[in-house]
Amino acid sequence: MDTAFLANLLLVVDSGSMAEAARRIGVTPAAIAQQVQALERELGVPLLVRAGRTVIPTEAGHRVIEKARALVRDAAELKAVALTDEPSGELRIGTITTALLSLLPDVLANFSSEFPQAKVLIRAGTSMELYDTLQRGDLDVAICLHPPFALPKAYEWHLLREEPIVVLAPEHLAHEAPHTLLRREPFIRYDRSLGGGKQADQYLRAAKIVPNELFELNSLMAIAMMVDRRLGVSLVPDIVSPLTSGLNVVRLPLPDPVERRRFGLLWHRASPRARLIKGLLASATRAVAPASQPRGLTS
Repeated sequence: MDTAFLANLLLVVDSGSMAEAARRIGVTPAAIAQQVQALERELGVPLLVRAGRTVIPTEAGHRVIEKARALVRDAAELKAVALTDEPSGELRIGTITTALLSLLPDVLANFSSEFPQAKVLIRAGTSMELYDTLQRGDLDVAICLHPPFALPKAYEWHLLREEPIVVLAPEHLAHEAPHTLLRREPFIRYDRSLGGGKQADQYLRAAKIVPNELFELNSLMAIAMMVDRRLGVSLVPDIVSPLTSGLNVVRLPLPDPVERRRFGLLWHRASPRARLIKGLLASATRAVAPASQPRGLTS
C-alpha cells in the first residue's frame, strides 16, 4: 500500500474536497480520484462518499483514516530517521499569518542557506489550529502564540518576540491621547477570536472604553492599510513587517499596563526532525535580532 496515497486521502478528508486537495499538492483532481479508487480496490471497501460539493468518509473510511494518520506519520518519521546524518529532509512548518507576512521570509532565507537540500512545507492557521495539527503529527514545528495553558512536558517552546498592544492611528493624529482616539474615532477591531484581538478587547473592557466600531478584521496588514487611508484607528499588537513600513501610521503606547502578545517556536521534543528544527530555531533567532530594533508598524 502506497503511503503517499494514504497521505493524499487524509488531505482530501481534511480539506473537504478532491479539488482542494489536488490544488494544495499541485496535481489534477483526477489523479487524486485515481489514488483513492486504488485504495478502495486494495481494501475492498468504499472510503468516501459525496455530500453536496464536499466528500466525507464512509463508516469504513473513518476506521481506515484513524489508522492511516498514524501510518503516514510513522512513514514520514522513518524517512526522517534515514536522513538524520544529512542536512536534508522535509520540514513541515505551521505559522500564524502575521509571522508569515513579517518574520518568516527572513527566517527561511537564513534556513535555506544553511540547509539547501531541505524541503519546506508551510501551512498557515490560527495558533490553536496549529497546536492541534502539531499534536496530530501533521506538523513538525509551529510558529504561533503561546497557548493559553501549560504545555505538556513533551513539547518545547522558544520565545521569539513579545509585542505590546498599541493604538494604531493615522500620522496626523500622532499627538492625540490614545484613549481619546479609541473613544472618538471610528474603530477598526482586530478579530476577537485571535490572541491579539482578545487582548485588545480585554483592555477596552478594563478601561471602560466603548469604541465606535467600523469593521472587525483578522488581518493586521489590512487593518494597517485601512488606518493609513484614515478610515479609523485600531488597537493591535505592534508587529514588525516590511509590508507596513511605507504606511503613514503611528503606534501610540497605552497609558495602562497590558499583557504583551508572545509568539515563538513550538515543537515536540522527540521529533525525528530535531536537526532541522534546531536549524530553523537558529535561523529565527538571527532574524529576530535585527527586528527587535525597528519601531514596529511605524518602522
